[in-house]
Amino acid sequence: MIGFFVLVMAVGWFVSMYFGEPLYLYVAVAFSIGMNITAYWFSDKIALSSAHAKEADSVKYLELHRIVENLAITAGLPKPRVYIIEDPAPNAFAAGRDPKHSVVAVTTGLLERLERSELEGVIAHELSHIGNRDILVMTVAVVLAGFLSVLADLFLRMSIFGGGDRDRNVHPAVAIIGVVGIILAPIAAQLIHLAISRRREFLADASGALLTRYPDGLASALGKISSYQAPLKHATSATAHLYISNPFGAAGAGNFMRKMFSTHPPVEERITALMGMRT
Repeated sequence: MIGFFVLVMAVGWFVSMYFGEPLYLYVAVAFSIGMNITAYWFSDKIALSSAHAKEADSVKYLELHRIVENLAITAGLPKPRVYIIEDPAPNAFAAGRDPKHSVVAVTTGLLERLERSELEGVIAHELSHIGNRDILVMTVAVVLAGFLSVLADLFLRMSIFGGGDRDRNVHPAVAIIGVVGIILAPIAAQLIHLAISRRREFLADASGALLTRYPDGLASALGKISSYQAPLKHATSATAHLYISNPFGAAGAGNFMRKMFSTHPPVEERITALMGMRT
């Protein structure tokens, strides 16, 4: 996160210096703050709408409600609202700006394929996201990455059409380095965002396993979820990081580039880490 903010400040400083107009930076920062507040305040509604989730009936899905409630009590959290996604692909996510305004959504495919201990592992993982305030962390990361992309695009467009005091204030060599940096900044921001997402998944796995005291359940669930080939019907890149596993379906053996540009760590590494928690 420190690296993220340093990157934002560096890009903002160069843009304002390049054009000799600090107003550009102020407008961009105000816009990013507005995006951040909106995304944070309405993150649960945005995620639920994107997934086409519906509130889980407390009678039809009584067992699911009991699992969520029992684990929430164990974790010392208020029970989140429970939602169902009509989709055969097994997956789940948590969203909400804080524990009092949180939601947990699971697919019908997850309920059909997992045993109780596995389902408890998945719910514990999602409750850990809520308890660890990962929604706040990931909202900030997503917005900062988007802010840098918008700022870079704005800078390049203004450079093409001219403007500012760049010829007078900036040395040509500095300008070239700055332009290259502006172009690469969104890529760097996206990599940082993805790295944060992967780290939070490892943390939620560990916290969830400690909550249930049974890491094998979550490890087994991750194996079943990741082996499903088809993607979620309404999977989007904007909400992919929220899910417990990649919502775009099973991928082949991981490699370095795939790991770098993935919102989730390789399942094999997550299972290995969970198995290392056995007592």
